[in-house]
Amino acid sequence: MAATFLSPVPVFSLAAKQGDTARVLITSPTGNGHSISCSSVSALPSASRKKRNTSLVVSATGETLTGVVFQPFEEVKKEVFVVPNSPQVSLARQYFVDECEASINEQINVEYTASYVYHAMFAYFDRDNIALKGLAKFFKESSEEEREHAEKLMEYQNIRGGKVVLHSILTPPSEFEHVEKGDALYAMELALSLEKLTNEKLLSLHKVADENNDPQMADFVESEFLTEQVESIKKIAEYVAQLRMVGKGHGVWHFDQMLLN
Repeated sequence: MAATFLSPVPVFSLAAKQGDTARVLITSPTGNGHSISCSSVSALPSASRKKRNTSLVVSATGETLTGVVFQPFEEVKKEVFVVPNSPQVSLARQYFVDECEASINEQINVEYTASYVYHAMFAYFDRDNIALKGLAKFFKESSEEEREHAEKLMEYQNIRGGKVVLHSILTPPSEFEHVEKGDALYAMELALSLEKLTNEKLLSLHKVADENNDPQMADFVESEFLTEQVESIKKIAEYVAQLRMVGKGHGVWHFDQMLLN
């Protein structure tokens, strides 16, 4: 029997129960105060009904939902959402505290310092009287990688609305000869210590993000740096172990050739 609804159904409540068919129960008030009910098969596709093997009960309650209305034009009136007019103030900055901004600038300096040291190592092993081209190649790539990390932090600083401030970088050593260890082992051990120090600084940066309730920044540090950093520590630790076994003689040349491949 067909039914004509004289007023719209304001709200539907759904409940699922086990069954072979999906049935719909709709109750709507009429103009004379009575209600009309009808039952029909759900509009769900038959394939979906067979797969789910459930039925839905839909009823009009006449109640009004509360607490789910989003009023954006009222929400944006809050002070925290006011767009600044000053050209010196970032328009994108939100929930990004000064301590996080300063910590990122410090980490940029850490990455550039490591890059500077590795570049000095590249220059040393590339000399004609040293001529360890594999080590020169390794440290040049390491320098470029640390610089990329610094640039990635700079880009993130800009994304969050902070200001990049570059600090001074200390002059790295230019000589890496060591009487007992030899230059190759001495430089690689220094690189291992530097990678561990960088990892410690990254963990401190992550801690600053946690303490300031900045999950986005914490996720950035985790996803972009932490895994790669521990992998670098493992790789360089293995190089140190290998150089300790080969000593200062002919074995260093074979190790250097391995780095070229």
